[in-house]
Amino acid sequence: DKAITTLRFMPKKGASILRKVIESAVANATQDDQIDVDNLYVKTVFIDGGPSFKRIRPRAMGRATSIIKRTSHITVVLDEN
Repeated sequence: DKAITTLRFMPKKGASILRKVIESAVANATQDDQIDVDNLYVKTVFIDGGPSFKRIRPRAMGRATSIIKRTSHITVVLDEN
């Protein structure tokens, strides 16, 4: 709960994305009846590179430049006290 409220007020672009991932992980943990949601904490967070999409942007005089749209994989591990 503290991590979600901290990320909610951070002005960075990635903060809202990471907040949604943590909220999704908490929602997935509520599906298990043996886990108490109030005792959950963020154990580890790591972000790995995902596949890159290659696009072409037309430029002046018939030329073209390549654009690489990068993606990433976000992994959040929650644990109980």
